[in-house]
Amino acid sequence: MAKRAKRLEKGIESLKKQIEEHFDKLNNDIKEKNMDRGRYHANEIDKNLISALERKIEILGSNDDSVKKYRENLNKIKKEFGLE
Repeated sequence: MAKRAKRLEKGIESLKKQIEEHFDKLNNDIKEKNMDRGRYHANEIDKNLISALERKIEILGSNDDSVKKYRENLNKIKKEFGLE
């Protein structure tokens, strides 16, 4: 189990990094007023990356609350700029 847990932890860190990169891209798209691409990045974060992160954290059994933080941040951005 230790090997699996270590792989899961690496995967979780990798997903967090990808989510942060997509948030940066989303913010750049909003600044450039490119809402179609911004909507894509918001959906990518929500549907793929956060869901995958949530599953990995659940499998690991960790008390990581980063999923909640990311969802709140994404929902705030979606509401503020009408990307829903």
